[in-house]
Amino acid sequence: MKDTRRRFLKTLAVSTVAPVLLDGARTSAEPNPNGSSRHFHFVQMDVFASQRLQGNPLSVFTDARGLSDAEMQDLARETNLQETTFVFPRETAIEAREGVKVRIFTPYEEVPFAGHPTLGTATILRTMRLDSGMVKASEAAASTIVLDLKVGKIPVSFREEADGVFGEMRQVPPIFGPVLDRRAVAEALGLDAAEIDSGFPVQTVSTGLPFAIVPIRRLSTLQALQFDFQKASACLKSQQAEASDFYFISRETGDPKVGLRARGLYSTGEDAATGSAAGCTSAWMVKYGMAQPDETVLILQGVEMKRPSKIFVRSSKSGDSISNVRVGGHAVQIMEGEVSL
Repeated sequence: MKDTRRRFLKTLAVSTVAPVLLDGARTSAEPNPNGSSRHFHFVQMDVFASQRLQGNPLSVFTDARGLSDAEMQDLARETNLQETTFVFPRETAIEAREGVKVRIFTPYEEVPFAGHPTLGTATILRTMRLDSGMVKASEAAASTIVLDLKVGKIPVSFREEADGVFGEMRQVPPIFGPVLDRRAVAEALGLDAAEIDSGFPVQTVSTGLPFAIVPIRRLSTLQALQFDFQKASACLKSQQAEASDFYFISRETGDPKVGLRARGLYSTGEDAATGSAAGCTSAWMVKYGMAQPDETVLILQGVEMKRPSKIFVRSSKSGDSISNVRVGGHAVQIMEGEVSL
């Protein structure tokens, strides 16, 4: 019976004990001795939050060796989260040199980069290394984990804080794209043009994924925002925005500790925390003087969908060049399980 036992779904909200492997449980594409099924371990994280049931959910398949591209896409559709990640372990020497290979899928397609999957995946990899005894908390291997993504190598550094382990990724250098017509954007969104802050440009920025950043003047407008996605998409295309989505921010926050309120409203649904867009916003803020170089700004997102997410951002500036875009936050494990295929 030992070989037939399986890991059952278990929520960690009812226990503070760190998750451990059940005796005899399989963690990779190991054939079932009693059949042809393959078993894949996954962990679900709440990212950009220090408390469970907040932040942006993420499923991480910790050993995806043996999965085809089609199977990964099907599993991402099965989890039905904004993103699902798949880790491909390699030899220690290769990982030390190249980083941990990770692929990111939405329910619809593979993407080269996304913020909360990067932070969540790196956090659980660090936990696994510590729990296995592979590294000690004081060692450099526990303080920085490099993910080898489609967009390139993304380092995530960690430090212990009162609220738990804080992780911070360094995104690729920002690319500033077209400045969009404020009135045309407002019309596409069903807003009066005065509701978009005229002191800052509506502009496309990319630190791995492009977003058109829209500064909304009033928090109440941000909270009530609804629009026709087809009109919004047509607006972006007509202005050659080089982005598929808007990212909405407001300096009016209702809380002096919060630098920006934000919403990620996409045709696939609202996103509780968009780390890639937050990185773009950080670079944009420093470029236009909304934030000082290397100033840490707290972006609060997901409030309207009852998944508050705290995203901490900062960027450097040298002359006119913006660099060293950093996006950080906490991530907590809420459940784990096993998929049989």
